[in-house]
Amino acid sequence: MSPITRLFRRFRRGAIAGEPSKGPSAVDWMVVGLGNPGEQYRRSRHNLGYMVLDRLAARHHVELSRHRFKAAYATAEIGEHTGLLVKPEGFYNLSGETVSSMLGYYKVPVERLIVLHDDLDLEAGRLRIKRGGGDAGNRGIRSIAAKTGVDFIRVRIGIGRPPDEGESKDFVLRPMTRSELAYYDPVIDRAADAVETVMAENLERAMGRFNQWPV
Repeated sequence: MSPITRLFRRFRRGAIAGEPSKGPSAVDWMVVGLGNPGEQYRRSRHNLGYMVLDRLAARHHVELSRHRFKAAYATAEIGEHTGLLVKPEGFYNLSGETVSSMLGYYKVPVERLIVLHDDLDLEAGRLRIKRGGGDAGNRGIRSIAAKTGVDFIRVRIGIGRPPDEGESKDFVLRPMTRSELAYYDPVIDRAADAVETVMAENLERAMGRFNQWPV
């Protein structure tokens, strides 16, 4: 993107750090990371979507400093596109309220929504990028689908299942150890790479590149 083109796009967006004058027409993609607010959940498996959002924000030198629609969010220039990076600040199972409101306000079609979330049904560390599909018991995805339909893109981050199936709730919500966080650090990087690939290239390229195991 040339400097003149980039300047024009920024002018067209208006003062995005404040209340946008023409912001709704200037967002190409919306990327949502699922998680729960609060320090007690910050290092949990259920917050891997939040962690990928933070990684993307750091890569593109933005802070999720705006607060509206029950979310923390910011815009970022990712390749040729403007992405809205969103962390819902309500609880995981109510994410659809925030997502639906923001899609409508920013006039982003649901086909250009990317949702990042943990997945018990995938082996720990594995990624699976896809459009649509069932929620497999993930209540955050169920909430979003109920409000928007199912045609959004999902970046599923595998966490596996605990040996005792009855411990699933504690397994996803308890803080991870240092070694577990270290294990997921490159996984978070790959998930951020996958988002950038979807935006810069297309879904099919991202699926072909990141759905392979091992990577």
